[in-house]
Amino acid sequence: MIDNTIVTTWGIMGVIGLIAWLLSRKLSINPGLVQTAVEGMIASIENVIREVAPQHVKSLTPFIGSLWIFLVIANLSGLIPGVHSPTRDLSATSALAIVVFLSTHWFGICLMGVKPYLSHYLKPSPILLPFHLIGEVTRTVALAVRLFGNMMSLEMAALLFLMVAGFLAPVPILMLHVIEALVQAYIFGMLALIYIAGGLQYQQQQQEGETNV
Repeated sequence: MIDNTIVTTWGIMGVIGLIAWLLSRKLSINPGLVQTAVEGMIASIENVIREVAPQHVKSLTPFIGSLWIFLVIANLSGLIPGVHSPTRDLSATSALAIVVFLSTHWFGICLMGVKPYLSHYLKPSPILLPFHLIGEVTRTVALAVRLFGNMMSLEMAALLFLMVAGFLAPVPILMLHVIEALVQAYIFGMLALIYIAGGLQYQQQQQEGETNV
């Protein structure tokens, strides 16, 4: 069944893809205002990633950057009359959380290798394997529910406020929506980055310890 969430999600992805294509066609050594702004945004994303995973900035920037850009636009799309933010739908946030879950293991396996990466589930003792698996599931569920709950409650609060106050105070509601949408996008992307970097750094620490021994 094709609903509003699916249409909006694919529309956002199409807009992002089109803008990226248009911007990449006119790159210049002497950038103009638009290219400078885009390069500044990418540099800011790289700086955040560098603080969490300094050795994997190049590998993680495309995924984390794309995730942040999509979430910002998706969260703010609810401001468009007649459009509901995809992130107020649990199915959409669950899909995003699953993508983060799979990406965590994908990056770990690609950068560290299958055996070294999977071996951390058996450390410091194989007895902890079930707890590691439970932790993977619970944090994925929490990631989906957190974004869904916050965006759903935000839109419901804005709707109730407008029903009570009418359009006497639209600006405060608009600013609240914008700020909360940006905050939720940042938190989701940061948690994804921390999950990915956590596994990679754990393996690096193990390898460094074995080397020192």
